[in-house]
Amino acid sequence: MPSILIQDAGPQTTVQDLGRRGSLRVGIPPSGPMDREAFLLANRLVGNADDAAGLECTFTGPRVEFADERWVAVTGAVMPVTLNGAVMPRWAAFEVEAGDVLRLGVARSGVRGYVAVSGGIDTPPVLGSRATYLRGQLGGFEGRALLKGDCLPLGPASGGAPAEVHEERIPDYTIEPTVRVVLGPQDDRFTKRGIAALFDAPYEMTPQIDRMGARLRGARIEHTRGHDIISDGVALGGIQVVGDGQPIVLLADRQSTGGYTKIGTVCSFDIGRVAQVAPGRRLRFRQVTVAEAHEFLRAYKKVLDDAIPFPSP
Repeated sequence: MPSILIQDAGPQTTVQDLGRRGSLRVGIPPSGPMDREAFLLANRLVGNADDAAGLECTFTGPRVEFADERWVAVTGAVMPVTLNGAVMPRWAAFEVEAGDVLRLGVARSGVRGYVAVSGGIDTPPVLGSRATYLRGQLGGFEGRALLKGDCLPLGPASGGAPAEVHEERIPDYTIEPTVRVVLGPQDDRFTKRGIAALFDAPYEMTPQIDRMGARLRGARIEHTRGHDIISDGVALGGIQVVGDGQPIVLLADRQSTGGYTKIGTVCSFDIGRVAQVAPGRRLRFRQVTVAEAHEFLRAYKKVLDDAIPFPSP
């Protein structure tokens, strides 16, 4: 049976696809990749559909053995990649054979790496998705992070071809990213000085970052009349500001509702920038309007579609 064997899982490697839709209303988040751009490009490099399941690796990657010939691509955080001990390229597709062993090392910059295999990982879908929701213990492989000895089934291999991402489209995770934010929905609960604080200086990523959210440290953001509200729905990228005036960015495995004021929302195309900031490193927020966000999204999709120069037929 076509499969990959996990020889060493790393600290947190999970199966993810683009996430499950329609379940947030019953308290189940979409999950899916924290860095959607890196995930999509990995799948496209090996000829998969965008929503094919692959691996997301945090801080350190896994060591896996292949049971048959496949195309593989590794994107995301700068993790050393070797195949049978030989150094392999990142952000490019390469072939593996039965018995080959792929290894991803410790991230030198960035946080999350992605491994796509032609045919995709073929674990049983749960609520329409193979994405792993760790807190709910569902999806992926037995609803958990992978362990040594796990054997993941693969789908039928599609025809691959050598491909690589344009060099200028490969992110530099050593640079302090700028993250675009639309104000609201509770920006009226913050002072003008508090709103200015969010955009005037960088914020440092704390060690309190996981797939649910990222707690930042920086200038205090002032409320006008307290940080509690009647619980309401929360969106991907919502920036909650709790009683200490520090922001928390809500991510892929966020809760469905929350009772803290939300000063703004990180634009969907910049979520991956937040997810790749390691503890101790910094990011900046930039205010944009809804109309500007729509323009940025259209441009982002165009750049993503042009990132891999496939040869003409």
